[in-house]
Amino acid sequence: MNQTYGFSLLNLSSNPIQRWRLQIFAITWLAYAAFYFTRKAFSVAKLGIADDPDFQLEKATMANLDALYLGAYAVGQFTWGILADRFGPRVVVLGGLLISAVVSLIMGSFATLPIFATCMVIQGLAQSTGWSGLCKNLGSFFATGERGRVLGLWSSCYAFGGLVASPFAGWWAYQVYGDWRAAFFSSAIVVGAVAVLFFLLQRNTPQDVGLPAVESTDTPQLDGNGQHASFASCLKTILRNRTVLVLGLAYFLLKPARYAILFWGPVMVYERMPEIGKVASAIVPTSFEVAGLIGPVLLGLMSDKLFGARRFPACVVSLLVLAVCLALFVPAMQSGSVLAVVGLLFMMGLSLYGPDSMISGSAAIDYGQGTAGTAAGFVNGCGSIGAILGGLLPGYFDTESVFLLFTGTALIATVMMLPYWNSRPNQLAQHPSNPLNPNSTASNASLRA
Repeated sequence: MNQTYGFSLLNLSSNPIQRWRLQIFAITWLAYAAFYFTRKAFSVAKLGIADDPDFQLEKATMANLDALYLGAYAVGQFTWGILADRFGPRVVVLGGLLISAVVSLIMGSFATLPIFATCMVIQGLAQSTGWSGLCKNLGSFFATGERGRVLGLWSSCYAFGGLVASPFAGWWAYQVYGDWRAAFFSSAIVVGAVAVLFFLLQRNTPQDVGLPAVESTDTPQLDGNGQHASFASCLKTILRNRTVLVLGLAYFLLKPARYAILFWGPVMVYERMPEIGKVASAIVPTSFEVAGLIGPVLLGLMSDKLFGARRFPACVVSLLVLAVCLALFVPAMQSGSVLAVVGLLFMMGLSLYGPDSMISGSAAIDYGQGTAGTAAGFVNGCGSIGAILGGLLPGYFDTESVFLLFTGTALIATVMMLPYWNSRPNQLAQHPSNPLNPNSTASNASLRA
């Protein structure tokens, strides 16, 4: 790899790009993990709301509130990605963090259905600033040939956030204060603190700190007058990109399974094992998210090292494993074996989080090129439309039927991606310093080393 852009922890003080790459990786990782604290607060609060005589919400009503959130989240994905391309991630993501914290404070302070419904919409819009903006931010500091493993490692942020957020909120709400409102208050404090760090440590591009661009495709899309391309122009570019459209549709099919577990995991566990208590019910489903820490890293390494930065083969292999695990989950639920359910949830997390992060992250950035933020936002927006089903279905149907449906959608996504098995991002052939280009100086230097 080109020494200038090698991702290393050594000699940070003498190599500015190394220091900035590490700093951007760390603060963007922390920012997206933080979003999960306010995102998961309601799923934890559901346990206490169900027993609160002063604020009674039926299961279907809670599902409808989740759908409101996810609908707003989907709209925001299509919008904020384009705005991140035009104005940079700094303004967009920082605003999202601050608004998310404020809304969580309001939900903990005022327990009425109209306020909750309004806040869920605003929270969805605020949360949706994170993924496309932060993916664009990372894409500006890391080249195509390394994004698979870098974004695979970085994507552990949302598995970690989901893993830690529920027990954290559950402990404050039910162990310390004995009040579901504390789930919202404690989560808001975490997100507010991270917003301050983001303001101090984040920058949009290497050029913002006097360093050269990593790739020529990192330059923003401009119109004929040298101005930033319009909202409509960015969207039109993405809609003409067939690969990005396939990524979006595949993500639409995969996202419901993940969000069903994220939003309803504690409730599903508590319904079947009420004797373990509410705190434990918030912790048990995290086996899914523990695996999510590993899946993106393994798939990113597989994509870069085994498949030469081809994203589709790695996703196809992982999705086949996922489909088998989802199919086996139905008989495991019927057997009543907690160990079998936990084991399958772990395998589902391992095989779902990998393609989830790759499709919406490195693949979207690779094939989005000059409109990386728009592409990441579009793909994640498509997934967020599917995630609405993940929030709704467990509130209206039994778990067994829902997971059989998820098995089918995983197989359909696999079939859709097979024709793209040999697809490669254009940057691999075009960029002279790319380490995966056999004619590049970076590749030759690494071979000599």
